Amino acid sequence: MKRVAFKVRKSQAGIAAVEFSLVAIIFFTVVFGTLELARWEFLLNTLQEVTRRAAAAAANADFSDTALRKVQAAAVFRHSHGPLVFGDPVTAENVTIDYLSVSNTNWDLKHVSARPACPARSQLNCMTDPHADNCIRFVRARVCKSMDSAGNCTPLSYQMVFPFLDLSGVKVPPSETIVPAGSLGSTAGSVVDPTCS
Repeated sequence: MKRVAFKVRKSQAGIAAVEFSLVAIIFFTVVFGTLELARWEFLLNTLQEVTRRAAAAAANADFSDTALRKVQAAAVFRHSHGPLVFGDPVTAENVTIDYLSVSNTNWDLKHVSARPACPARSQLNCMTDPHADNCIRFVRARVCKSMDSAGNCTPLSYQMVFPFLDLSGVKVPPSETIVPAGSLGSTAGSVVDPTCS
């Protein structure tokens, strides 16, 4: 009788280990899935703030690479280039800033491929012809992997923290902010430099 009871207890101990492992797999999958979903939601909300900060700052910053790098870094809450906290693969370099003109009275926005040499020249262009291709009327900030010369944005691939599932085909959600162009770095009363075309 004792031998039978011992065998039953021993076999039940194995069953308990199997049950625990099944429950643990389901439990940790739910926990890590919830954490990944929370990070996705965080990324959705944060990227909107990143583009808002970048567009607002770029509307009043000049076109120089140094000024735009500072705007990009500040947009991802940093003082220098680097990744967005809890937002890999988004980095300051992925914050793209481009300038838009209004091509006609229908308010069709068009990417300005050749920026004026200085902000004061853009303002002069806008006073001469507000629908000219070199009149910067709006500033757009987006989060892109890359941007071509026509202003088209290639989305980033989402990078999971807990790689249980292969979601390499999932793209970072598009986020974009467009604001009216401000001073673009020019000071009040500045005169257009003759060398600035």
